[in-house]
Amino acid sequence: MSLVELDLKHIWHPCSQMHDYETLAPIVVKRAKGIYIYDENDKPYMDIISSWWCNLFGHSNEIINERIKAQLDILEHVIFANFTHETAINLACKLVKILPAGLNKLNFSDNGSSAVESALKMAFQYQYQTDKPHKTRFMCLDGGYHGETIGALSVGALDLYAKIYKPMLMDVIRIKSPDCYRCEFNQMRCSCKCECFVYARREFERYGDKTAAIIIEPLVQGAAGMRIYPPLYLKKLREICDEYGVLLIADEIATGFGRTGKMFAFDHAGISPDIMALSKGLTGGYMPMSIVATTDKIYNAFYAPYNEHKAFMHSHTYAGNPLGCAAALGVLEIFAKFDILTVSNNTAIYLNELLNSALLNHKNVGEIRQIGLINAIEIVKDKKHKLSFDPKRRIGYEIYKAGLKNGLLLRPLGDVIYFNPPLNITKYECKRAVKLCVKSIDEILPS
Repeated sequence: MSLVELDLKHIWHPCSQMHDYETLAPIVVKRAKGIYIYDENDKPYMDIISSWWCNLFGHSNEIINERIKAQLDILEHVIFANFTHETAINLACKLVKILPAGLNKLNFSDNGSSAVESALKMAFQYQYQTDKPHKTRFMCLDGGYHGETIGALSVGALDLYAKIYKPMLMDVIRIKSPDCYRCEFNQMRCSCKCECFVYARREFERYGDKTAAIIIEPLVQGAAGMRIYPPLYLKKLREICDEYGVLLIADEIATGFGRTGKMFAFDHAGISPDIMALSKGLTGGYMPMSIVATTDKIYNAFYAPYNEHKAFMHSHTYAGNPLGCAAALGVLEIFAKFDILTVSNNTAIYLNELLNSALLNHKNVGEIRQIGLINAIEIVKDKKHKLSFDPKRRIGYEIYKAGLKNGLLLRPLGDVIYFNPPLNITKYECKRAVKLCVKSIDEILPS
């Protein structure tokens, strides 16, 4: 049997309707280097989405490779309860220097959803242990996505992932989220006063006294279609959280480590959350690892003699994994050595100009929104009225298939096609990727 046949015989792929694989078989990847992945026939595909947004500096990066190889000969794993190791300590010391101010304590987990679960439990227990046991509920933004474990699904708001599991989920408070493309207040993103924040204020007035925390994807709601909103919204949210004693949890799993043009999305607003979840780019996409960063104030609420039962009894087998920590140190080395934020921001301007020039006048491109190297191309049926195609037509999926044929990996979010490439993508690679993207769109929706 071929590898594809063996795959389909035994493997249930994530986030997929396996029936689709009858007409679009899984692509067997033989190797990868930089922005390219190569199938078993050596056909190259430009990985313009960083393999689910985590491959921060391209595949098989020499610096990260060497860090992991060196670590492998020293220590591969050790229990992280009452034990530690130098690689984790070095990583912690470097991370707290670049995190938003006040985030000094790090709790290690092993993936993004686990980090979100940890953050929710931490916030809940903090309120309980600081004489606010009535603050038991959570808020989130409509259209948000925070992972697919039960707690993470509960504070997400996308029916595609959560609807069928509703009987299992927590009852959370959902706030109507910013939608700058279809703004009901008719504001331009560049001069937006975030009048839509009225919806958040309304829910805080109703439920703020009962709410332990609110969790958000700062500036970019990824799975909702790379919806981008202004930093002012974060500032308003910080103020109202302080007013009502609600903890602010930043899910920077997708936005952290330079994705938005700054090291963290919260840096755009010049403020800090109370708790921050990190993963994906943390290890450059090499190892499953995550971290929850929080403040001394929250940490101290758990610090007490054991018999007072205040410890945070939450753990993961691979917490603080030495190989993951080594990969993360490689990521931080690359940021420092190559001035990545400056380089990627220059490339971001170039990439956005290329996309605007090539696609903004296309009859089915409603908007090209951008922050950092992230560019989202919203495909619409009616440009003037911002009307979407019937979801049953699966326009985004058809463009994705055309992209694969043309050697470009464009996994869509509904009918939103997006670029979220490695931060060290070259201008030549940007130009080639845009050309292939335009070709793929035109094959499905001729301009």
